[in-house]
Amino acid sequence: MATSRGSCLIVLSSAAEGVSATSFMQACTLINQSFAIQLASPGGRQTEYVNQDDSNRRWFNEFRSKASSTPIALDTVDVNRYSAVLIPPCPGAIHDLASNADLGQILTHFIKEKKPICAVGLGVAGLCSARKEDGKSWLLEDFCLTAPSLFEVGYLPEFPSMPLVLEDFIKDYGGKYTASEPDEVHVVVDRNLITGQNIHSTVTAVQNLILICSQK
Repeated sequence: MATSRGSCLIVLSSAAEGVSATSFMQACTLINQSFAIQLASPGGRQTEYVNQDDSNRRWFNEFRSKASSTPIALDTVDVNRYSAVLIPPCPGAIHDLASNADLGQILTHFIKEKKPICAVGLGVAGLCSARKEDGKSWLLEDFCLTAPSLFEVGYLPEFPSMPLVLEDFIKDYGGKYTASEPDEVHVVVDRNLITGQNIHSTVTAVQNLILICSQK
């Protein structure tokens, strides 16, 4: 049944800062009910799932034992095989996905074909890679979206060394940025793009992705 509704490409950071464990588990569990899943990362490198705890460690041990837990390289992705793409909350995304040209090409296909794209929390940084042919303008200018607010990232210990602040990037490159209170659930749907403000918005954002795919 899963394959009849297509496959979902889940793009992960392979930077040391990794992927938020709880959010990834939530997203994977939901997506698995409707899609075949394919993980992809820069160079096909393994991902660090950060902030694991006793409640999800068993799930990750089981997950890692499956062949599907090994990502393929972004530059080997056949975009025509996937009906949706998801970038879950990845603290590492601002380091390796935001300027990844291979991801940019994947997202360009999805935007032009109006296929659903979902990005949550710091995973929204992956969307920064979607540039127009001039290499400078952003393909998502004029879209309304959300990402962690300046208030939310401002208290992170790594904030002074962060290479980009998503709220600033979205505004600087012509997007329409909205946010709710820090750590509250906030999801924005604009055309085929779904964005979630933070890790707390993961479930609602992914539910919207599944809903939009079911309507196509």
